[in-house]
Amino acid sequence: MNRRDVISLPHMTLINAARLRAGLVGPYAAVDVVSSTGSTNADLRAAAVDGAPDRTVLIAEEQTAGVGRRGREWISPKDSALCLSVLLRPQGVAFADLGSLAIVAGLAVLDLARELGVDAALKWPNDVLAGPDRGKCAGILAEAVAAEEVAVVLGIGLNVRPLGPGVRPGAGGLRPTSLAENGARTTDRTEVAELLLTAFAAREGRWREAGGDLGHAGMLDEYRKACDTLGQQVRVMLPGDAGLLGTATDVDPAGQLIVEDEQGKRHLVFAGDVVHLRAVP
Repeated sequence: MNRRDVISLPHMTLINAARLRAGLVGPYAAVDVVSSTGSTNADLRAAAVDGAPDRTVLIAEEQTAGVGRRGREWISPKDSALCLSVLLRPQGVAFADLGSLAIVAGLAVLDLARELGVDAALKWPNDVLAGPDRGKCAGILAEAVAAEEVAVVLGIGLNVRPLGPGVRPGAGGLRPTSLAENGARTTDRTEVAELLLTAFAAREGRWREAGGDLGHAGMLDEYRKACDTLGQQVRVMLPGDAGLLGTATDVDPAGQLIVEDEQGKRHLVFAGDVVHLRAVP
């Protein structure tokens, strides 16, 4: 690439770690940015075992081995995405309630989308959809850490700019989209990261004070209104490749999806891949 090529691509700017540290000094213990890594979640899981403090943040310019639910590859071409993970040690939150962190993070991404002027919605349990066609704009993955105290690493992969050709639709046929493709007022990844982490810090603090209960944290009704999954006929792929067909009717305070099958029986779904089939009249 010659000098003229570089000048013609001003959007190719690195994430400014110093600016993030200055802006996030209160809510977070540490904020680091690396040029490339396999997975920010994997790095922070290792750091957690070594004693990294609560609310440690790791951001990567590029992930070469990012994963989503069920070990699926998360593709993030360089300069297109924001790939970050946060290590949390939420004392007072039971292990069984850690799964609701994905919902907390989803609402934080929705806060960001609104701030940037992007029409977005949530898909249970861990996707953020954007635009009139509801393409997948972000994915969220919460992973518990084997440690003496409760610890979890929360990863967010957010498409800021178009991913380019060759990126296949994800689970359920969701096509990828980005903030830029949906009219975001900025695609500066430093600004996007600061806004997202600020929104997440506020929501995670409320969630932690409520002991991991979404209702007590005031976020359950918010999620219900923002979740496109509710009111849909869905097919849920459960662990062990079992399947469930029914209507998604609600989400409980622990973040579990309630699905009513064709016989009228209600099922609590803690984890599973959901495919939207059609809206129920």
